[in-house]
Amino acid sequence: MRRYLYGLFLLAYAGAAAALTQAEVMAGAERLYRERMRELQAQHQLDADPDFHQRVQRIAQPLIAQAAHDYPESAAWPWEVHTAPEGDDNAYAMAGGKLLVSRAYVHKLLLTDAELAMLLAHEIAHAVLRHNLLEYEEAMRLEPAWRQRPFAELEDAVDNDSALMRKLAPLGMRQEAEADREGLKLAWRVGWPAPLLARYFQKLARASHAPNFEQFAHPAPSQRWKAAQELAAALEAAGR
Repeated sequence: MRRYLYGLFLLAYAGAAAALTQAEVMAGAERLYRERMRELQAQHQLDADPDFHQRVQRIAQPLIAQAAHDYPESAAWPWEVHTAPEGDDNAYAMAGGKLLVSRAYVHKLLLTDAELAMLLAHEIAHAVLRHNLLEYEEAMRLEPAWRQRPFAELEDAVDNDSALMRKLAPLGMRQEAEADREGLKLAWRVGWPAPLLARYFQKLARASHAPNFEQFAHPAPSQRWKAAQELAAALEAAGR
């Protein structure tokens, strides 16, 4: 009887976990992204620097094409890449391939094209690895009450509820490390030299006030730089 009840529990849990789909997460991301784009447009900041916007598009499109090859699901996504001159958002990608890149951040770090490719590939990796969906599923596992609440409330909570964000931080750390690793490999497959890609993390560490300490839901910048160097060396040794 105990085994039978445990089996029912597992089935119920699996059914609950399946209640949230990638399509729902993408629809929510589309809504939030569209709101942000309208805000930027109203402020005359959306793609306001044509040269920077074209530079980002030129580097992003081959990466998106490679992602479509490596992760076939993403080939059908309506990818979008937009830019803003300033803003609190350095760069991000939402479910379904919705990207935003800050010119101020890229200029602050003096990113070369290869280093910008690494930044973009990192964000693309978040999207194709379904990190948003996995984060929401982890939130529901940690706090089952979220299964009974509107998804829009959960969307807001993972970004603004400090208690929930602390619980999700370990997953965030793993996802950042995975996006570093898989993003670097993605950009390398496009044709960027791995050592040049890795230098993005060197600049990240140099710009940090505490390079040897973990940041909220992010590994220590110095550790990210070390891991990128090691991966770059392995890729160069293996050859394309």
